[in-house]
Amino acid sequence: MKYKIGVAGAGHLGKIHIRIIKELGELYDLVGFYDSNIELSDKVSKEFGVRSFDSLEELISEVDCLDVVTATLSHFSVSKKAIQSRKHVFIEKPLSETLEEAHSLQSLVQEADVIAQVGHVERFNPAFVAAQGYIDRPMFIETHRLAQFNPRGTDVPVVLDLMIHDIDVILSIVKSGVKKVSASGVSVISETHDIANARLDFDNGCVANLTASRISLKNMRKTRFFQRDAYISVDFLDKKLEVFKMEEVKGEPDPFDLILDLGSNKTKKKILIDKPDIEESNAIKEELMSFHQSIINHSEPPVSIEDGLNAMIVAHQILDEMSKVYLQ
Repeated sequence: MKYKIGVAGAGHLGKIHIRIIKELGELYDLVGFYDSNIELSDKVSKEFGVRSFDSLEELISEVDCLDVVTATLSHFSVSKKAIQSRKHVFIEKPLSETLEEAHSLQSLVQEADVIAQVGHVERFNPAFVAAQGYIDRPMFIETHRLAQFNPRGTDVPVVLDLMIHDIDVILSIVKSGVKKVSASGVSVISETHDIANARLDFDNGCVANLTASRISLKNMRKTRFFQRDAYISVDFLDKKLEVFKMEEVKGEPDPFDLILDLGSNKTKKKILIDKPDIEESNAIKEELMSFHQSIINHSEPPVSIEDGLNAMIVAHQILDEMSKVYLQ
């Protein structure tokens, strides 16, 4: 079944969504888009051959669902209008600017009984999808998300701009309460933090160390999962996966085996290295396809409004800790 969809926001990411939705013509009928920038709207309308609406309300009235790809500061106001009109919503991450807004959106979605998916796109990254079969109760997680400076994301702190991707990924894996948060950050170029480091201690004993920067000389998006007898490295940027496992050596080892000698009284272990082939896919296309499937089945999407809210809660705990350090 095809659904009529509209896009709110025609900036960099909005144009990507418009292009991909057009490619998903068997799932969606792209009715049009709305952007408050008239000059940009005219340009995008001509570029993609898509109708530009004069108002958000007019667009909402003609669609079944709305793809919200506006600036973070307007996520709440735009999404609220669509939800109150009983339209399904796909909301780009972060869910909103404040926790109060995030809680309000959750309540509105429940009241309207509509489908709401949050655009934490890394959940659909093919390298992370492939890693699911190897990750098993990690006890230490380390993430580095570094980006070259781009003024596009500076309306919010780096925690809400970049680190929130890794917060969501970690919460989806650990599935345990966060009992302690430690964090620090620095504002270098913008008015909000540009570099941040956070440590999350979970109830189950897992510890996650997260680093994010938007003023780096190079781009990096890597997460390492450490668990019993295994270490899994996920490269979200280059879409690569490396799995290092340890197995007990039985009998005489092969001379080409990598052997870890734990001492004379302990069993030797063999290190196995696996670099699985990653199936090519477009993560944004995958998440928009999953949104369509959730609407059809009226089922909880892979990244629900609750997931988006939980990531926001942890992100704001980190921001609170950073503020305490900053004020000392």
